[in-house]
Amino acid sequence: MFTQVKYYQPYNSPHDPCPPVRVKSYQTPPQLYIGFQPQNLQQFSPKQALYCGTLWPAFYSPYPNPDGSDDK
Repeated sequence: MFTQVKYYQPYNSPHDPCPPVRVKSYQTPPQLYIGFQPQNLQQFSPKQALYCGTLWPAFYSPYPNPDGSDDK
């Protein structure tokens, strides 16, 4: 199973004056994992599609706030 959030550990120099960041993360869009759009994909309702920005749940990515707060 794939995840849309990836993590990596950057190099932390012993001579860096800033506090080290041990783990960084980044988002990947869902269309990277679907080559061609399959037939008969599940669809959102029209109202939900406008809210999510796509008609198909397989292509939806919420892109959460990195600091964990909810800005709704």
